[in-house]
Amino acid sequence: MGRGLAIVIGFVVASHLRSALFLTVFGLLFFLPGFFNIPPIDRDEARFAQATKQMVETGDFVDIRFQGEVRYKKPVGIYWLQAAAVETASALGLPRAQIRIWLYRVPSLIGAIGAVLLTYWAALAFVTRRGAILAGLIMCGSVLLGVEARLAKTDAMLLLTIVAAMGALARIYLSSERGEKPEHPSWTHPAIFWTAIAGGILLKGPLILMFVGLTIGAVAILDRSASWLWRLRSVWGLMWVLVLVMPWFVAIFLRAGDTFFTDSIGGDMLSKLAAQESHGAPPGTYFLLFWITFWPGAALAGLAAPAVWRARREPEVRFLLAWLIPSWVVFELVLTKLPHYVLPLYPAIAILSVWALERRVLSRSWLTKGTAWWFAIPAITLVLAIVATITLTRQPVFLAWPFAAVALISGLFAWWLYDDDNAERSLLNAVLAALFLSASVYGIIVAALTPLFPSPEVARALRNVECVGPKAAAAGYHEPSLVFMTGTSTLLTDGSGAADFLSHGSCRFALVESRSERAFAQRAEAIGLRYNVATRIDGFNFSQGKTISIAIFRSEGTR
Repeated sequence: MGRGLAIVIGFVVASHLRSALFLTVFGLLFFLPGFFNIPPIDRDEARFAQATKQMVETGDFVDIRFQGEVRYKKPVGIYWLQAAAVETASALGLPRAQIRIWLYRVPSLIGAIGAVLLTYWAALAFVTRRGAILAGLIMCGSVLLGVEARLAKTDAMLLLTIVAAMGALARIYLSSERGEKPEHPSWTHPAIFWTAIAGGILLKGPLILMFVGLTIGAVAILDRSASWLWRLRSVWGLMWVLVLVMPWFVAIFLRAGDTFFTDSIGGDMLSKLAAQESHGAPPGTYFLLFWITFWPGAALAGLAAPAVWRARREPEVRFLLAWLIPSWVVFELVLTKLPHYVLPLYPAIAILSVWALERRVLSRSWLTKGTAWWFAIPAITLVLAIVATITLTRQPVFLAWPFAAVALISGLFAWWLYDDDNAERSLLNAVLAALFLSASVYGIIVAALTPLFPSPEVARALRNVECVGPKAAAAGYHEPSLVFMTGTSTLLTDGSGAADFLSHGSCRFALVESRSERAFAQRAEAIGLRYNVATRIDGFNFSQGKTISIAIFRSEGTR
């Protein structure tokens, strides 16, 4: 299979257009399984989507809110992109567009495929066109990027902006190192760089400046010179950034004063220096997670590491290591650890890995045993996934098995056939293993785990009631996905409050989790509320790691 893919690459490498189309198609094959049918994921994705939904509902595209609470952790960029997708779909006549979570994921899908294409573009400054395609395929297969492409969050689109900025920065730096001194330096790369900076700031604040700043600082220290920075046209570039980002920042300041800046920089960014929201972990966590989140590229990266380190003084390698190491060290030292924080560093690893592959300097030591990882990950993942489906749904999900079998066979070939002369073919087999694993897990298995997603079941039950405009209050189950699916007006309360809510009118429903039913029943008895159970939905709240049972109560009046 890897040999056939190598032949295809031999055809598409003839032009940039073919290469870009090839990577786009592969990106869609990797990222679309599960994209449409996986329900909203708690909690971050559902929070982002609900805040965007409220923007669309109210027509207020300056303020960011989740129900009545301000949501000032991130700037407005991703909300605007998601709102544009939803508004476009609505204008085209798609029914119930505002509660179709896949529409909110469209910017992430675009960001992920764009990041793959920009990895290809950035890699062209370091390796051949064929190598750049391989780097793009490694990013396509990356487990972490596959997850982020399916989540309505900032990180896939942020990756796009960072790779664009770093690709432009690399070209400017390497042209200086190669002694190129044009009389009239092009504006193209500075324009890409500064536009990407502005986009990154609107998506996630100053984080993009950390990646760029640490890279520039590391290169300047190693070179003992930063004279090449004049080619960035910094004065004009900074003015352009201000033109792009200042209108919204001024608007939110006029709306909320300094609350946004206090919450975003002080409440969110600086608080990550401590263990925020129970996500603390020791240094070294990202290194351990890397072998899973960057699979299948991780095994190749391990083989490339010794040669990369030996060549660290070469300008190309020096720049890529400057992109990678300083920011990685910072993330390892920060107490708050979330896997997606290091995603912007993965393109540098992909390019370095391909650089070593092309030069045929991959390690021949005991590190070659790590190629077994190409088979181990599909085997372990599929065993866990099948056990989960049988445990939660009592169904073996046979449809996933053919895809799983191909993933296992491809991973096995990648491992068994590996040697120094066939490293590329093994890598391509591993990429194909990742492709079929993606189809099996995201396209079939995750979507079949309906007990993990009770909110869509609750919303479906409310849509089937025989009254117009049902209103709901939830007690004991307050996940953001419930608000997104059942409506912004959904009241999040306790058992007693749900009973009071039910007593205030008809076409009202109380969504009461079993642990809150006693308080609900006691309050209902106290106020003379008569009610019945319309239905009961059992599931598993993975955000809290516990089983739940949600009764949907409907009032029958009061005594």
